[in-house]
Amino acid sequence: MKDVDLKSPSIAPTLPTLEREMFEPRALKNGLLTGLTWFAAIVASVPLFSVIFMLIMEGGSRLDWEALTELPPTAFETGGGFGNAILGTLVMVGIASLISVPIGLLAAVYMSILGPTSKLSITARFLSKTLTGFPSILAGVFTYSVLVITFGYSALAGGIALSVLMLPTVVLAAEEAMRQVPQRMKDAAFGMGCTRTQVIMKVVLPTGLPGIITGVLLAVAGAAGESAPLLFTALFSNYYLSEVMEPTASLSILIYNFSAMPFDNQIQLAWAASLTLVLIVLVINILARLIGQPKV
Repeated sequence: MKDVDLKSPSIAPTLPTLEREMFEPRALKNGLLTGLTWFAAIVASVPLFSVIFMLIMEGGSRLDWEALTELPPTAFETGGGFGNAILGTLVMVGIASLISVPIGLLAAVYMSILGPTSKLSITARFLSKTLTGFPSILAGVFTYSVLVITFGYSALAGGIALSVLMLPTVVLAAEEAMRQVPQRMKDAAFGMGCTRTQVIMKVVLPTGLPGIITGVLLAVAGAAGESAPLLFTALFSNYYLSEVMEPTASLSILIYNFSAMPFDNQIQLAWAASLTLVLIVLVINILARLIGQPKV
């Protein structure tokens, strides 16, 4: 029997080439779609960067420590700032977070673990998705009819109106984060004798915490820039907030008021307040991205 020469061209197997050919149909299609994607991304980012550039040019020169700490000026007064608006925004967003985050987490625990297929969960999930497109001004009208007519304009009413807008985002984000926890981890905890409460507290919540925090921060960023609900609930004030049951200023309402005034000082402060609000929202969104980034 003769030995077979495996090195012979007629017998040696043909190995596929791994080199990329520029004019191959798939390579051309991939390059074309990649270029279109980059083009669309650049076009979409032009308005964003143009707004940021305009805010920096118009409000950057007026943004200083005085503007961040002092009270709004009167009609013909120079100087001043919007420190009370920053404080009012932080207080109302804090109140909204204290209301929406615990309720949202409890709802998400029930919807994702305790009764994911129950009628209550299905209804709550549908209402949460519906409320994500809820007009923000209607949240202000609702709070006005329930609280403001009886107790008057206040920071508390503004925080409650913002919590109505934050709640669906927190619920849906927390539910999705808890659903991403592998079932094997839950089964292993049950197999070790853990109760359902221990599984939720020791396994589900810690594992899904990055996604939950991301959802909360995105809800906070959205609430910080709302203005329509605050017109019906918190109104405005030229002084620092001393208690939650009195009207308070906010950055969005200050921008709305000052931008319509015929005085250069107030208009400059409106630009500076707009830049401050954008920076606050930008920082919150960056934190949400960093926290929600998958750990390797």
